[in-house]
Formats: sequence, C-alpha cells, structure tokens
Amino acid sequence: MKALVLGGTGAMGSHVCEKLANRGWDITVTTRRPRESGSPHISFAVGNAHDQVFLDCLLDSKWDAIVDFMVWSTAEFSERYKKLLSAAEQYVFTSSYRVYADSSVITEESPRLLDAVDDDEYLATDEYALSKARCENLLLAEPGCNWTIIRPAVTYDGAVGRLQLAVLESDEWLWRALHQISVPLPAAMLEKQSTMSWGGDVAEMISRLVGNSMALGEVFTVSGSDHMTWSQVADAYREVLPSLEVVPCELSEFERHRGGVYQIRYDRMFNRVIDNSKILSVTGMTQEGLKGMRETLPEELALYLASEPSLPSRPGFQGKLDRLTGGVPSFAAVAATSGFVGASKYLVRRVLK
Repeated sequence: MKALVLGGTGAMGSHVCEKLANRGWDITVTTRRPRESGSPHISFAVGNAHDQVFLDCLLDSKWDAIVDFMVWSTAEFSERYKKLLSAAEQYVFTSSYRVYADSSVITEESPRLLDAVDDDEYLATDEYALSKARCENLLLAEPGCNWTIIRPAVTYDGAVGRLQLAVLESDEWLWRALHQISVPLPAAMLEKQSTMSWGGDVAEMISRLVGNSMALGEVFTVSGSDHMTWSQVADAYREVLPSLEVVPCELSEFERHRGGVYQIRYDRMFNRVIDNSKILSVTGMTQEGLKGMRETLPEELALYLASEPSLPSRPGFQGKLDRLTGGVPSFAAVAATSGFVGASKYLVRRVLK
C-alpha cells in the first residue's frame, strides 16, 4: 500500500507517517528541504507542494491514499482538489474543528461558522476557519465518495513544544512564565471550556482512518472528549511551573494588542466540548484508552522543559503584552537576552503602538 503525505513533516504529520509505516505502508512525504529517513518505509520528495508543477509530478502516480496536511486558500484548493481526488483511492483532507460555530456540544453535524455566523466583514475574508469550510464544500459537492474529511481539535505534545494556553502558543506564554512575568488573558476566556487531545492519540485516530472503507465520504472530528476551562489548564501547567501567573485583562484590549481577532471571537470565546463517539466507533478506539488532560498536560510540559528549549524573547510582542499587564515587567529580561535592538523594539511596542 502506497501513501502520499502532503505537508507531513510537522508534529501531527510525522506521527501519522510513523504509525502508517509501522503498519507496512510505503510513505512518500513532501518536504521543502532534504531529510534523512529513519524508516525503510518512509521516503521524502523535496519540493514545495504549493508549486503546481511539483504537485502534478507527484499526482501523475496512483496512490492508495493521499493524506493532506497542507493549508490551502480556497482559490488554491479549487484548482487542485479534482486532481487530488483522481490520483488516490482515498483522499484525506485535514480541515479543523474551528469550522464549527458555537454549540453546547460539538458533533460532526453541528453548524459551521460559514453557514451560521452573522458577520459580513468576517465572511468576506478567507480566514482559516472559513477557507477550511469552503474547501470542505468542494469535496462534499463531489459525486464520488473517495474522500475523508478530518477536523482535528486543539492538540498538545511536549515532544514538539505544542502546549497552548487559550490563544497563546507555548513560545508566547512560556517565556514569560520562565522569567516570572505574568501572562495576561481575558477573564471571560479563562472560563471557557476547551477540549485538548494528546497529539499521539489524534495521530492514531487519523492513521486508523487511512485505508478504512468506513471512512470514505465521511467527516470526523478527531479529538478526545476530555475538556477543562482555560483557567484549569493553567492550573495543570502550574503543577510543573509554579511561576506561571495569569492575570485577567479586558477582552477588547487583548484583541487590540494580541491580534488574531477572529480566532479569539469565533473559537476561544466559545465553549468547545466535543462528542467524539463517531471517530471512536469507526477506529475501534475507546475514550478510556486516550490520555486525559488533567494527568497528561503537566507530564507533557515537564517533558518539554526537560529538553531545555531555547525560547525567543520576541521583544515587540512582550511590549504589547506588558501594555495589558501594566508597567514594564518584561523590559529587563528582554534587554538582557536581546540587547539594545531588542530593548528598542520592546519600547516602541510598549509605548508608541
């Protein structure tokens, strides 16, 4: 069995490739730079999968499965999806749980933002959640059913440093915590529920859909069902990192200084509780067999910290966050790690913009 994995060198794609290779699949993975394979079943095709010529060369071959982790604009995908479908017995499209509108409990049938939101300014964009939904629509309209749509939720993985806190990535909040600087987050966001899943569990779900006839023509939210408020997530991290201090701030000010307004408004300000019964049924997995957030988040943070990660100070970004906390708590650490240039960038963002 042969599989082509597009954009498969990231955290999730790498896990999926390893799991498929362990099951005897021969995997070709696209990569922008040369890589060494640690498996006889995994090889790399060097090139940019956004390049139509490079992609067409790969699609000249016939594949048992194509697993697509790429981020396409709607325009890009509309030019490519028919070729992707025709080149594979099964085409797996990676969408996102962010396509869902606000629901008390999310199932695969829950309304999507594209269909439900009343915000003309937002709908005029091709923002991530909307572009994913529009790409889904192209597949859903196809007469054939050799596609599978997967919608991953928030994942965490200490091996690669993927440890989110609300809308902040690990390099955004962890640098501050390690320097004993408070992390500002909107008070209302801290009380929202989030469903977070260990990356290895999600990769196992995806790998079990590949080559699975029950997955054809179906949509799956690939996630656990364990959920916590973001405040509780911070508490879990604090078991390992007591210096993590979260201070509440106003939502409007956070949007202005942090940016990423649509992700804030149309994801992190929703309660995200997921019913994952469909993916468990088709893959034969059980909720009891998945890692739980309360136990595993501290373990994964400890794993990441043990690797002694080199985190960027991001002077301008720290200046913006300090506008939310008040004072200049980051200045000394920024100046010590980034010198005069970094201190200057910090002050510009802290004082002028």
